[in-house]
Amino acid sequence: MSAIDKSLRFGCIGYGEVGKILSRALRERGAAWVGAWDILFPDGTQGPAMKARAGEAGVEPCDSSSRLLERADIVISAVTAANTHAAAREAAEWIRPGTFFLDVNSASPGVKKECATLIDGASAHYVEAGVMASVLPHGIKVPMVIGGQGAADLAEKLVPYGFSMEVVSPEVGVASAIKMCRSVIIKGMEAILLESFTTARRYGVETQVLASLKDSFPGLDWERQGTYFFSRVVKHGRRRAEEMREAAKAVQETGFDPWMASATAEKQDWMARLAAQGMFTGLTAESDWREYADRILGDCGPKRKRSA
Repeated sequence: MSAIDKSLRFGCIGYGEVGKILSRALRERGAAWVGAWDILFPDGTQGPAMKARAGEAGVEPCDSSSRLLERADIVISAVTAANTHAAAREAAEWIRPGTFFLDVNSASPGVKKECATLIDGASAHYVEAGVMASVLPHGIKVPMVIGGQGAADLAEKLVPYGFSMEVVSPEVGVASAIKMCRSVIIKGMEAILLESFTTARRYGVETQVLASLKDSFPGLDWERQGTYFFSRVVKHGRRRAEEMREAAKAVQETGFDPWMASATAEKQDWMARLAAQGMFTGLTAESDWREYADRILGDCGPKRKRSA
């Protein structure tokens, strides 16, 4: 492995969970400069706190994307799935020739190819990434598959910083296809589990359902999986819904009807709306899945039957 090039300057477009984790890690590993830009920075309500947190982490909050792009050697786009194309389009106006643009967003192969056309057309190097696990708890070491003409060169620069990257193709679209196909399963499992467990709770048969699942799939801790899935969807449902709409696009791009991906997006979005209404206030990642289910049942239907 090559030594860390501490002369590199990094810019993060999007200062949400992923942007915060990656930018902090890069700063801690000695990058010459790390800056961030987020569309919420100018917001009078949320912006000051976000910029303060960035400063505390040693990350410079930039007052525009152009200011960030004029300094960065490597740009990491970590925005919501719905804003993937818009972020690339704006970056293409200001990005310096030769800059690497790492797109870690969960978007369809078609969208990623459109983004590549924009960035490569500005004489920069577009590299797509499919993030293959939750950034928490992996942090900068979260497994990624990457693709694009500059993927191997970028990996050589980033792996010494701690990134876990597998170059899968010089062609843009392959890495995102891997990610999207995985998401159909993973996010679909979340939606199915939420629906199944909540319904089982309503009928008072969760004990029997969990026992049956354990018999069929003994390698999974279904109690723990239920708690994890409920809490993650409540916290990130909106983002997951956007990702699944992109997964639906990926399916549709092949000529198939994306019934499962589209239904998953609706379920994730429904949970996000309940969370926004305050239904799950006070519950945490450690709260039992039954507590989440009971909040839903208390609002959406008659009282459930009790298990014996």
